[in-house]
Amino acid sequence: MDTSDLPNTAPAAQGKGMPRINLVTMFRLSLFQMGLGILAVLTLGVLNRVMIDELAIPAAIAATTLAVSQFVAPARVWFGQVSDAKPLWGNHRTSYIWISAALLTLILSLAVRVVWQLGEIVQAAGGWVWTVETGGWTALLALLLGLYGLGVGASSTIFFTLLVDVSDEDNRGKLIGIVWSMMTVGIAVGGISSKILLSPLESPNASIELLRSSINGLFILVPAIVFGLALIATWGIEKKYSRYSSRSMLPNREDQITLGNALKILSATRQTGIFFTFMFVLIFSLFMQEPVLEPYGGEVFGMPIPQTSLLNTFWGVGMLMSLSATGFFLVPRLGKRNTTKLGCLSVAVCLVSIIVAGFTAKAMLFQVTLVLFGLSTGIATTGALSLMLDLTAAETAGTFVGAWSLAQAIARGAAIVGGGVVLNLGNSLFTTPVLAYSLVFALQALGMILAISLLNWVDVNEFRKNTDSAISTVMEGDIDG
Repeated sequence: MDTSDLPNTAPAAQGKGMPRINLVTMFRLSLFQMGLGILAVLTLGVLNRVMIDELAIPAAIAATTLAVSQFVAPARVWFGQVSDAKPLWGNHRTSYIWISAALLTLILSLAVRVVWQLGEIVQAAGGWVWTVETGGWTALLALLLGLYGLGVGASSTIFFTLLVDVSDEDNRGKLIGIVWSMMTVGIAVGGISSKILLSPLESPNASIELLRSSINGLFILVPAIVFGLALIATWGIEKKYSRYSSRSMLPNREDQITLGNALKILSATRQTGIFFTFMFVLIFSLFMQEPVLEPYGGEVFGMPIPQTSLLNTFWGVGMLMSLSATGFFLVPRLGKRNTTKLGCLSVAVCLVSIIVAGFTAKAMLFQVTLVLFGLSTGIATTGALSLMLDLTAAETAGTFVGAWSLAQAIARGAAIVGGGVVLNLGNSLFTTPVLAYSLVFALQALGMILAISLLNWVDVNEFRKNTDSAISTVMEGDIDG
């Protein structure tokens, strides 16, 4: 039996004698992840909907520019390795997190202004036409969103590595469960706050000027709050709780674990590639709906912007309900692998139900189905994250966290583009909007079945054996940097 299906009962050997994080500290740390959840609603919910529905920017163009933030994900491996090797202002993690969070606040406020410029050009031309002007503004928007992606990649990867540093084996699962639950809370908070701040747009007579001023205010206030949450979440945590130095098995680590050596350790086992592929397919199939969900609610169910901004809240609440419950009840009983399989199968069923809801045009059925979709997503996510923790070597934590973050980020970027492109394809094939959107959801369901097949090839024992051997080789100095 694969040991990844057994509960973790190993004592915390490393970091003995150091203060241990309590529940209050865990919830304080989770405020950072909650902030990222709020920003996700801002970019893929509000901004995406405005670009497609209000400014008539083609879905493929909008989705592709938003996806650039995910396609810079390869830098995550480098971010993780640098934070391992090069402390900044006396910290390995915290200073990098703060700088990244500050950049996010500035970049988002600039990006939304570029969107308005692009929208004005489209409206003046009576529709989308490729010109030097539209191409230039589109490229600038893609650049800003790419910088935004670098900020998210650096902060999230290094933050997740900080969680490894400050936790022990016997409380790490609890910490991860709380942190990821709070990210879902952030998605819900983002949806609710967006609805409140954009409530003036409920009126059918709302002008484009009112839309612009409301969105601009939202994209200044909310990122500033998120930056504040990042400071509160991490202030003083690393200095008090980090076990990083005591866990280092390698003398002169900065010289021995170069990026090249870290990548060689990463690729020492075929399990890295198998799990990377599994994570890609899983995340791609979970989030392909993200760029089309709000437009689906608006075009098929006739929902206004404030109501569609709440759609993420419905599945976010469902996910929140299942994350902790899955960790406490399903994983110990079914095992990590079977829990993940159950989640994937449930997600596929829910996606089919979303299609059925579209044909009925009943908004209430759609919203209930989204809650069930969230429940299923929480099951699949908890199982997959539990496996991910089993496939992370402590000696190169930043690199492995960066690699799994890379898989997730590339998958989400591909999902954003894929959702927009498939929707455009559906619109060219079908005259009925619900059929075009159904094509997206059907492909997602097939992807979840593929993820189940890939999961059968994941072997934690093989990963550990090959990775330990590679790390030993580095310690002996047999791998050249």
